[in-house]
Amino acid sequence: MTDTIEPTQILHPTPGNPAPANFSAGYFPGHRGTRLRFGLFRSDRLPASGTVVIVPGRNESIEKYFETIRDLNAQGLWVATYDLRGQGGSDRLTKNLRKGHVRRFSDYERDLEIFLEHVVLPDARLPFFLLGHSTGGLIALSAAPRLSNRISRMVLSAPYIALTGQVLPTGTIRTIAGLLSWTGLGGVQLGADQSRRAFEGNPLTSDPQRYQRNAQVIEANPGLDIGPPTARWLHETFKAARRVTSQAHLTKITIPTLVLAPVLDGIVPYAAQEELSRNFRAGQLVTINGGRHELLQERDIYRVQAMAAIEAFMPGQDGGLDLSETAA
Repeated sequence: MTDTIEPTQILHPTPGNPAPANFSAGYFPGHRGTRLRFGLFRSDRLPASGTVVIVPGRNESIEKYFETIRDLNAQGLWVATYDLRGQGGSDRLTKNLRKGHVRRFSDYERDLEIFLEHVVLPDARLPFFLLGHSTGGLIALSAAPRLSNRISRMVLSAPYIALTGQVLPTGTIRTIAGLLSWTGLGGVQLGADQSRRAFEGNPLTSDPQRYQRNAQVIEANPGLDIGPPTARWLHETFKAARRVTSQAHLTKITIPTLVLAPVLDGIVPYAAQEELSRNFRAGQLVTINGGRHELLQERDIYRVQAMAAIEAFMPGQDGGLDLSETAA
């Protein structure tokens, strides 16, 4: 199922963002044959404590997680990750390669299930954990009722279950996206292209070094980047967010889940993440006071808390988590 090529031809390290030491990379056919780029990163520690499957956010690529992958490898964990369809090094879905598009949200879920079955299960080490950020968190939440026999524990970092910080009210955006999708104009992009925005005032991270590091990856490899989402992407993700936050859906999730919620999240409102955890029987909340949306790209004062929570929750030995030590 997988197409493995020389790894150095697939991933794109930069001087400021070196790749982890021991990895393989390639492509696998996702749902309906869409070619998706993946990487498998091995820990040198023996025996391995398991494998973390990272599901990234919108407009993220494998390269953005090199630092986090190295940290997880140092804990004795292998890491398997891939670029979502339509972004990073995976196939684009429209003729305009800058469009952030998806046909159906369920395509994301099928891609994850195929990745687990055909890449992770044959080649990685048990037990399997899942780490989903933003849109990746939404995908994980949506697929979770079917993953209980494969995933032991799950961490959701600022899961994309609601939207804030936009020029228009969310309800207006939802209505516009729905109307455009229903009238055959789902490929229209909505919003300004902010992929090259300056550090000052960005809603993602307060760390200028990590922000610049990620920007340099895109400058060196502009083909990894995409622009604003299409109406169809927004319509599909809005529908998914409403569905996964319903009590009926959350009750079906039995995987022990940790929600890492940054209080100063400028993309997903903290209140929505708090509400999710309140209604989520299998979930527990770790609040990161002062953190912005991309906790794993944040300043050390916030990122260390997130990584400590992940390390305590995805252990090789016991499953204890002391919230008093990890919550800000």
